[in-house]
Amino acid sequence: MSEDLPLTITDWRTFFDSHAPRYDENPFTFNTVAEVDFLLELFPISKGAKILDVGCGTGRHSIELAKRGYAVTGVDLSTGMLAQAERKAKEAGVTPTFIQADAKEFTVDDSFDLAICLCEGAVGLLGSSDDPETHDLQIFKRIASALKPGGGFVLTSLNGYSAIRKMNDEMIRDGLFDPATMLANYVDEWDIPGGKYAARIRERLFTPPETVKLLAQAGLRCDNVYGGTAGHWGRRPLSLDEIEAMYVCRKA
Repeated sequence: MSEDLPLTITDWRTFFDSHAPRYDENPFTFNTVAEVDFLLELFPISKGAKILDVGCGTGRHSIELAKRGYAVTGVDLSTGMLAQAERKAKEAGVTPTFIQADAKEFTVDDSFDLAICLCEGAVGLLGSSDDPETHDLQIFKRIASALKPGGGFVLTSLNGYSAIRKMNDEMIRDGLFDPATMLANYVDEWDIPGGKYAARIRERLFTPPETVKLLAQAGLRCDNVYGGTAGHWGRRPLSLDEIEAMYVCRKA
């Protein structure tokens, strides 16, 4: 590993708090308008409908949806990210509601017509002691409980096929990946706006059928699995090498 990496990421809240001022410089954030266009193509809900954005980050989807006349509530763990979201919403002249909370535990008073959880905003972000399946299932259950019957849900999360294709026998030998449990535990190097980081990656590599099963356990019926690459969303099959998969669901 490079010796000039200034920060090792072991706590996601701390990382996102520190990265918040530069987050919107990441290229994957540059397609917000097109992404919202596609979300509303999938679920053409009426203006004024209520939308829940879990793992909303700096609010890029929440704000764009609010600009189009929707009543949006954004939830995020990071106070730093939410501070950016509040600032950007004020500049845009819209007033989404932002809530600081863990995606596994948040509560809301409203029932929502549509929920979104995009760009690995909450799902898969494990703490050192989190059980991977329980962690993500808890998030899905919280989202399902907040939706109206038949309400829509769109998730983009890590595509296990892509990650597995990058594994090799040396990683298994070195204890960085266990094919029996599909658990990966290694240090990755990120060069992102704001500097270089050493990220401690601990994740369970879920294939789409496994994610669909978890969604079903939470009461969310997955109707389609599409490719989830930022800037290339569409009604098209998932490619094995895409970093993210998209799950288009409804509350059962």
